[in-house]
Amino acid sequence: MAAAVVMVEGECDPWLMDEAVDLYETDLIRWAEDQARALRAAGDARVNLPIDWEHVAEEIESLGRSQRTELRSRLTTVIEHLLKLAYSPASDPRDGWRSTVRRERNNIEALLDDNRSLVREVPALIEWATPRASDLVAMDLADRLEADEATLNNLRARRFSEAEVLGNWFPEPPSQG
Repeated sequence: MAAAVVMVEGECDPWLMDEAVDLYETDLIRWAEDQARALRAAGDARVNLPIDWEHVAEEIESLGRSQRTELRSRLTTVIEHLLKLAYSPASDPRDGWRSTVRRERNNIEALLDDNRSLVREVPALIEWATPRASDLVAMDLADRLEADEATLNNLRARRFSEAEVLGNWFPEPPSQG
């Protein structure tokens, strides 16, 4: 774990500052967590600066939460469109769904490159997003009379692996039997 940078009595180790800058450039989430800890430590040490330490630390932590929220949203979109591709018999929107999945996968890859500590959270976020996306797609298909009850039940039970969500995989369209 990177060391938090705290300046006490006007001293700051330049090596620690360089490490913090490197972390900022490679993993915003870990940087935000470290900086929030450092700010709280500085506040607890009563560093004599007119800074609202606790609220500044909370705002920095919120940067990490917003990145996690963005990842969760993008994963939900991918799962939703994979489910539509797997269960909707509609033909016209299929190219758009595939395009959206590709775009979101690229965005997820960039987000994870910038926030490496989020990689370990992907499986849990997929698990969280799947039933929500399933419910949305089931309601859409039911509204358009595109699926019977058995299909909707299968859709709700469907789970995708991390490789299916993030890789180049696409489901086959439903058979028109």
